[in-house]
Amino acid sequence: MTTDDAPNPQHPDPEHWSEILHIRLERIEGLLAPAEQQSESERPAWQRHTRGEQRWAVMAALLVAVWVQWALPERLSIHPHWLLPALELVMMAALWVAHPHRRIEYHSRPLRALGLLLAAAVSLANGWSAVILVRDLLHGTEGSNAAALLTTGGGIWLTNIIAFSLWYWEWDRGGPAARALGTHQHPDFLFPQMQQEGIAPEGWEPQYMDYLYVALTNATAFSPTDTMPLSRWAKLLMSAQSTVSLLTLALVVARAVGALQ
Repeated sequence: MTTDDAPNPQHPDPEHWSEILHIRLERIEGLLAPAEQQSESERPAWQRHTRGEQRWAVMAALLVAVWVQWALPERLSIHPHWLLPALELVMMAALWVAHPHRRIEYHSRPLRALGLLLAAAVSLANGWSAVILVRDLLHGTEGSNAAALLTTGGGIWLTNIIAFSLWYWEWDRGGPAARALGTHQHPDFLFPQMQQEGIAPEGWEPQYMDYLYVALTNATAFSPTDTMPLSRWAKLLMSAQSTVSLLTLALVVARAVGALQ
């Protein structure tokens, strides 16, 4: 065989070039195709249709928040002392009647508005208690009982975690119903399971317990850990939660240590 007859790897034949071009055009068409024309496996994790979650975890966390608010001293509550806890229980009952055992898989504006009002009520009650506690600590009128200080501060800190977890859960990609439908183009929180295939079951979707974990780690580390906030509102909320947690813990612990000495 002469050198002219040997195949030249640097100069593929026209059929080879045509095959390469065809593959590349298919890839480009797949990237430019609308989301509704893409298969589930081609879509990003946050745009895939998944099964909606149930409300039991949210309701359990809300019951804890209501119990803590009821147990706080009356001077730290909005008067009358029973008003906001009772209002929160009424809204919880309405949401549970609307979704007793069904999963959150369809969008309802009234139910979403009620869920946001419930999160606002929990945040308002806990924010009021935190402000009054910080004011009393700065003026030295909170008392010198270290155990009572730690219990009160710990309850406000715990309710702060639940309140912000509700906001994360309600706002990320439009809420639980919108997340199940995969309607948002970009995520607000990027979970590790959304970035790499094979580390979570197929069709994995963040649920309330995942947002509760994000709120807990942010309240203790004062920064994101494994889940990254991407949108500006998510970063703003996490910054606000870290600030409230830092002020509450620092002042309560400092006052309690002073009382023990």
